Amino acid sequence: MANLGYVGLGVMGGRMADRLMSKGHVVTGTNRTKSKAQWLLDRGMKWADTPRAVAEKADIVFSMVTDSAALEAIANGPDGIVAGLGSGKVLIDMSTVSPAASKVLAEKVRAKGADMVDSPVSGSVITLEQGKLTMMVGGRAETFEKIKPLLLDIGPKATHVGDNGLAVSMKIATNLSLVVQMLAFSEAVLLAEKSGIPRKTAVEVLTNSVIASPMVQYRGPMVIDPPDEAWFDMKMMQKDTTLALEMGRRVGVPLPTTSIANEYLTAARAMGLAEKDFAAIFQVLAQMSGVSA
Repeated sequence: MANLGYVGLGVMGGRMADRLMSKGHVVTGTNRTKSKAQWLLDRGMKWADTPRAVAEKADIVFSMVTDSAALEAIANGPDGIVAGLGSGKVLIDMSTVSPAASKVLAEKVRAKGADMVDSPVSGSVITLEQGKLTMMVGGRAETFEKIKPLLLDIGPKATHVGDNGLAVSMKIATNLSLVVQMLAFSEAVLLAEKSGIPRKTAVEVLTNSVIASPMVQYRGPMVIDPPDEAWFDMKMMQKDTTLALEMGRRVGVPLPTTSIANEYLTAARAMGLAEKDFAAIFQVLAQMSGVSA
């Protein structure tokens, strides 16, 4: 049993904290909106008023927030995570942020005598609940070995990819494919539909075909039955495609399909779909095709 902390109890972070508690670990958590964490408190999670208080009470702290600015907000300042760290403690940041921001934070953490790894995840709410979430880890190899058992309590696979910042680089490289696949899937559904095939039939065929990646299998049906709560909304998805395009320019890799998908995300936001799951990119293409979404 480990003494853990969790900062950022959103759709994914909250479920990961719950999973860690289900494995017998003690978890102290905090979130910008306490009411959203009430279900975790009801299940036995301890509450702390600030990220610093979480870090002071825990030996290993997890964090998961939306972007680089949010990470800086919870990590820095008198009430931030860094202020509560000390010798021997570890910060596991699971946010998808810029590699540069992650590396800067790791330096601040090490100045406190603690250590940090970046450990973003690959998967969704469904894969997390099914126990299939995978993680990539950037940081010192010895720190990875120390925290690996905890990561395996969350999901079945944790891979050390190299130094700090490289795990978030790997996550960005992974995530760019999500919206590209969803856009291509939407094209296929609409092409079939306008040719006379019922949408439901097209989705059934495609989600059981050779193009059916795990993402297509669980998000494809959303073009018929959209979720009430976004698993990963348009703003978050475009944050990741923007990070990918910035990385591509920096390292000299053209990302043509990511660029196109990014423009469709802009169109989706302009249509008032910013808070919808990025699977709603189907609605953008449907409107362009003269089809009711």
